[in-house]
Amino acid sequence: MAVSHQYYFSLSSVFLPCLLALCGLSKPTFCFNLSTVAYHWSPAGATWYGGPDGAGSNGGACGYGDAVSQPPFSSMITATGPSLYQSGKECGACYQIKCSAHPSCSDKPVTVVTTDLCPGGPCLSDSAHFDLSGTAFGAMANSGEEDNLRNAGVLEIEYSRVACDYPGKTIAFHVDSGSNPNYFAVVVEFEDGDGDLGRVDIKEATSGANEEWRPMQQSWGAVWKLDAGSALEAPFSIRLTSQYSGLSLVARDVIPYGWQPGATYRSLVNYL
Repeated sequence: MAVSHQYYFSLSSVFLPCLLALCGLSKPTFCFNLSTVAYHWSPAGATWYGGPDGAGSNGGACGYGDAVSQPPFSSMITATGPSLYQSGKECGACYQIKCSAHPSCSDKPVTVVTTDLCPGGPCLSDSAHFDLSGTAFGAMANSGEEDNLRNAGVLEIEYSRVACDYPGKTIAFHVDSGSNPNYFAVVVEFEDGDGDLGRVDIKEATSGANEEWRPMQQSWGAVWKLDAGSALEAPFSIRLTSQYSGLSLVARDVIPYGWQPGATYRSLVNYL
């Protein structure tokens, strides 16, 4: 059952660092918004894995599971090399990719989401590499020439980091099957805008007006955990802070009393 969740964006997380940067007191780390910056195309290598019309693998290193083959991901996903994967901190990041180096290339950009890690081979040796699902690789081709492009081997492409946009979708929280009253872990899915996460905090019902937020640790990929050591009291509110821009958003009481391991709880909020 859906409950009413409030949200806010932490303006200070964006404007204060920018102001300090203008004063020369810090580096301008969080002064950009992916939905407004112009595209900057960079070279990369590309390969594909899994079935020719598939989703690469069942979930991959980010932990999204079967969601990778379902809307809104719809198999348009990629594994990235370590330089872009960033130890899982870039899970959920969106890129536009295009190719023109092969006769079957359409030179039209398509959008993919990082859901997996490609740890070796050209993924490791290239400065940037996308190991795409068969579906995503074929999407760069002229109509009817998808198989020709997939037979090209390692392909030279261009890529640009872009804002994620999941129309009609709100952020979802999939509770890890190993969670229990003393240990809580969750996969965060479908973040608009930056797509990635730099920090996740949780607040129990007992925190009340004190707003006592407890930092969660990145377990692996898009999975964040809190090993509390004592029983946690639901409902839980979860605060997300994006890796790229530093914007914060709160899903109030998104994990209800009586939550179950393996269940997915949808918020009423998103970044865009």
